[in-house]
Amino acid sequence: MAADQVSMGTRATGAVRTAVGSVVSPTSERQREIRRIVALCLPFSVLLVFSGVFPLTEMFRISFSESRLVTEGFTLEYYRTMVNDPYYRNIAFNTLWFAAATTVASISIAVPVAHALEKYALPAKSVILTILSFPNSLPGIVAAFMIIILFGNTGVFTNLLAFLSGQSRIDVAISTGVLGLFFAYLYSMIPRALLLLRGTYSEINTDAEEAARVLGATPLQTFRYVTLPQIKPGLIGAFILVFRTGLAIFGTVLILKGLLVWTLQIDRELAQGFNIAQASAMATIWFVFVFGFTVLALRYTSAEVSI
Repeated sequence: MAADQVSMGTRATGAVRTAVGSVVSPTSERQREIRRIVALCLPFSVLLVFSGVFPLTEMFRISFSESRLVTEGFTLEYYRTMVNDPYYRNIAFNTLWFAAATTVASISIAVPVAHALEKYALPAKSVILTILSFPNSLPGIVAAFMIIILFGNTGVFTNLLAFLSGQSRIDVAISTGVLGLFFAYLYSMIPRALLLLRGTYSEINTDAEEAARVLGATPLQTFRYVTLPQIKPGLIGAFILVFRTGLAIFGTVLILKGLLVWTLQIDRELAQGFNIAQASAMATIWFVFVFGFTVLALRYTSAEVSI
């Protein structure tokens, strides 16, 4: 038995050496192709290990630690807390419904905008595209401050609404409420959906749309029965991207605090009680959910494309 194990180990070592040798000193075109693939993937692989796999593994270990400061022992206490405590269940519910609501609103706005940009010869289209895509380059904290400037106690629109309604500025200010946070999320999420949907619209079969109009279909019927099925994979992809963005936003909600969501609670666990084990458990749940959601949604997208 021991001899068999030694033999298997020797064969495995020899196979590894042969594979490494073929990459370092290729002798065939296939081996040279493999070397190019390895060389191209190596920087990303290193980045994945040190900025992805290693911190996620350590975070997972800490989430089961009995101590808050060092990794030792094993406990499910922090996961049981999230399941049994209504406080954490409410945070999870807030996170999901708010991300879903802002995702639906963002895509609903992005679809007609992408339609207009691709279907009509708009004047100064490049300027319009620059303005619409500009929020992608801004961090969430900047978006939050813009909402404060517009809808804060002394904001531009707050002053206008107070003047028109006769109410005090404090009564009409919405920057630190759910509605203000909703607008801030839209500011960050609409451009992401728009850029993806523009690419989808560029692949539409315009001949089918023209044929539908010639046969007497109204613009709405043409969109529903001809255009919509063609952009459906893009809509699903936009939903994945924007929904994940809604779940991950931190800087915006940190400033506005209009709603207690998962990312904000993780920050509170670290900042207020330095409860790194509870924060790690929350981050682990967040990662598993987002990763699982993405895998399932992409499989559905692939199925739609193949159909």
